[in-house]
Amino acid sequence: MATDVKAHITGTVWKIEKPAGSKVAEGDTVIILESMKMEMPVEAPCGGTVREIKIKEGEAVDEGKVVATIDEG
Repeated sequence: MATDVKAHITGTVWKIEKPAGSKVAEGDTVIILESMKMEMPVEAPCGGTVREIKIKEGEAVDEGKVVATIDEG
């Protein structure tokens, strides 16, 4: 089963911490967004393997945008 990882704030993608193929645990930082000079982690909602990163570093994203997909398990 695939789970979407969504941006919880509007900001700019500062760094991709876990590229596609990376194993993650629930709560791991997948992407770091920058908003108003603050770095905000976007965390994995479940454990599994990152299937796809849907954004690039430097890209602007809106709150609620799907930034990655994780295959659970």
